[in-house]
Amino acid sequence: MTEQDNRFTTKALVIKEMKIGESDRLVTLFSKDFGIIKAFASGANNIKSKKASATSLLTYSSFTIKRKKDSLRIYEATPISVFFGAGSDIEILALSQYFCELANEFAVSGTPNEEFLRLILNSLHFLTKEKRFPPLIKAITELRVAVISGYSPDLVACDGCGKFEDDIMYFNVNDGNLRCGDCQKDSGYKPINRTILSAMRHIVYSKFQNLYSFEIPDDSANILSQITGEYITVQTDHKFSTLQFYESIKE
Repeated sequence: MTEQDNRFTTKALVIKEMKIGESDRLVTLFSKDFGIIKAFASGANNIKSKKASATSLLTYSSFTIKRKKDSLRIYEATPISVFFGAGSDIEILALSQYFCELANEFAVSGTPNEEFLRLILNSLHFLTKEKRFPPLIKAITELRVAVISGYSPDLVACDGCGKFEDDIMYFNVNDGNLRCGDCQKDSGYKPINRTILSAMRHIVYSKFQNLYSFEIPDDSANILSQITGEYITVQTDHKFSTLQFYESIKE
């Protein structure tokens, strides 16, 4: 980070954009150095503007930003990576926007969180460029966001008897605990097989560099995606509009 004459530079992902007047744009940025920040980009809605592409949704860019009274204004912007282009799949767009909503909901304004930003950027990369199975990338992102944000489930062993694993274990989306068949007596538990449990443990406990280094069958990934989506919604008591849209086009 550099700062001079009320200016600073930072790299950030555009997670939200809003048209202001005829030609200006207000963007919400997930910044490597400052967490969530909002800044005005004058003339960015003009297609000829040098700021147009760099301040577009789902673009990771380098920004030079100037503080002016109580607001931030983008002085220069250069795109680094564009995660969504014309003609891209609507499912991919919906899921990418959901990742942006997760960031906007959980990342803190003024507080750097490099791991969180790295998670979102990597998930967008695997989703849009590597073309990995969308429900699997969704599940990885949701569960790891929960971990980073203080909603980590306890998947070490059965909460009742300490059994590590069984053919079918049961996961409680309400409290994040795990039960074996003998100890599971209450409603609210989701049955998960060894494949899904192993995937969940990998997402929660692995080092970041190994986070995406696994595959599971598509049917298992779909079940896992349903569980992680319900888990993060219940834990945060927040209805994600982009998640609801994604689920509507999947039906």
